[in-house]
Amino acid sequence: MLALRQYSNDYAPRFSGRYWPAIVAGMAPIDFLRAQQFSSYYPPSLTGLRGSHPGSFEAAHALGREGKGFQAAQTPVEETYDLVVVGGGISGLSAAWFYRRKHGADKSILILENHDDFGGHAKRNEFTLSGRLIIGYGGTETIDSPRTGYGEVAAGLLKSLGIDLDRFTAAFDRTFYASRNLSRGVFFNKENWGEDKLVTGDPFWMADDDQLPNRLNARPLKDFIADFPLAEADKAALVAFHEAPIDYLKGMALDAKEKILARTSYRDYLIKHAGLSERAAQYFQGRFNDLFASSSDTVSALAAMNTGFPGFDGLGMNTERATDKDADDPYICHFPDGNASIARLLVRNLIPGAAPGTTMDDIVLARFDYSRLDEATSPVRIRLNSIAVNVRNFDDHADVSYVKGGTLRKVRGRKCILAGYNMMIPFLCPELPEEQKLALRKNVKMPLISTNVVVRTWKAFLELGIHELYAPTGTWARVKMDFPVKLGGYQHPKDPSETMCVHMYCAPTTPNQGLDARDQSRLGRQRLLETPFEKLEHDIRDQLSRQLAGSSFDEGRDIQGITVNRWPHGYAYSPNSLFDDPNEMAHAMTVARRPFGNVAIANSDSGWEPLTQAAIYQAWRAVGEID
Repeated sequence: MLALRQYSNDYAPRFSGRYWPAIVAGMAPIDFLRAQQFSSYYPPSLTGLRGSHPGSFEAAHALGREGKGFQAAQTPVEETYDLVVVGGGISGLSAAWFYRRKHGADKSILILENHDDFGGHAKRNEFTLSGRLIIGYGGTETIDSPRTGYGEVAAGLLKSLGIDLDRFTAAFDRTFYASRNLSRGVFFNKENWGEDKLVTGDPFWMADDDQLPNRLNARPLKDFIADFPLAEADKAALVAFHEAPIDYLKGMALDAKEKILARTSYRDYLIKHAGLSERAAQYFQGRFNDLFASSSDTVSALAAMNTGFPGFDGLGMNTERATDKDADDPYICHFPDGNASIARLLVRNLIPGAAPGTTMDDIVLARFDYSRLDEATSPVRIRLNSIAVNVRNFDDHADVSYVKGGTLRKVRGRKCILAGYNMMIPFLCPELPEEQKLALRKNVKMPLISTNVVVRTWKAFLELGIHELYAPTGTWARVKMDFPVKLGGYQHPKDPSETMCVHMYCAPTTPNQGLDARDQSRLGRQRLLETPFEKLEHDIRDQLSRQLAGSSFDEGRDIQGITVNRWPHGYAYSPNSLFDDPNEMAHAMTVARRPFGNVAIANSDSGWEPLTQAAIYQAWRAVGEID
């Protein structure tokens, strides 16, 4: 474990030497208990290493990696509830909400959450600088396609929580950056391209894009690519690939083409079918990092085509267009803290005394009273810093053992819902059938890092004419200024002299080594857990300094705070046509989410989709299975 110190949020903007100390939630058990005795306990304001922070996973790793047995059978039951939920993310919170709606608000519910905050991947980050509150998202970014992608169940939950989708249309200013003549850019690093080079005016536009396709301030494609640090032949090939793609699968029937695309990675399609050199194909390597948490060698050409990537217009196939989707359901349904506000709305509904307010607007600035989450008098209780280590089903109840503050404890539920990771369930429930354990283990979650960097001003971005950067081979594949959202009394910075939250995204992949998506995720997770915060901070400072070179940016002066949200188990695994047999996966998906006795399984893992709507729907399904 990292030897990191804990400071109050007041210390966060200050520096000690070149690199300021990591401010984490990974306190020793006694420190967790001590912190919760004070009203100042407020996890969103903690900076440094967040996400899966030290203290949130060690007992689970001991159970899984070491096969450590906990004396669950000998541990006495301390409390009894109608429902015990393991996992306080959006799915676990939704399960509690659906259970109360179905069975009555008087039912007793306990939610056990291993992190020091609720919400799971829907993480809220706060910074306070010079009296100003700055809010960032540390995981789940935006309500994606709520009008066209959400079914009746998920859409109904949003509506019941008071989320008015039309409010986002006015709150999100899609012309803000375009009106200031800012564009997207691509940064080529010298380690892979021979020189550090920033190329502005990127015309690339794809699905789940928050910018208007006709307001990108993009340069003509030929002029844009002409500045790439590539040989002239590679530049010409890239231009032709974008502007005049031919039928690279000529002579094949349409159904045969679809099968080929499904079984061919986008990288192989670029090289083996479109004839690009490996050097030219490397330009696309990191384009999939944020949307898929993958690289171009683990995403199928079919998925790339349907997401809006170039090179398919000559095939004569009916492709899904990102622009068509955007017209009906643009990617703008964004709270300042991302989908953390959905979690906050759920908690406020379940435990009204935890926060003031009644609307989607007032949730933005509502300060939660964490001392109200686990009160004995409340029908719903959320118990943080509590890592489940054993779940056992009986004829008329289920017992859940968990570790809190270094102590093994046990509660009993008439029913239980597991809303955590699929891959942990075989260790929590060793009595499960072997077939179900194997099916659950197939969901190897994809690691990622979602980072917020607060900079003193955003003048450097204005000077360079950019608001977002893509780095094909950089550690942080995506660097972008905050979403221009004004909602609930919170205002994004309009003046370049104002403090700005810059978001950086990393998916630790191992591309082009012949590894499938699961093995890359396992390696990436190991690297992520072994990398200290100091190394992450160094890389953040180094990459920003190089990308913003030629401007007034000075990392020592301008970086005012850093929060790294580390997610070793990030996106839920989705069936991948490159590596999975569709029939086998369909069977495994069904087997994995089977209820057993009084225990049901929820979370996005059980839907095999890294989507908020999946997390909500699977919670509803799980509640229906334990009647």
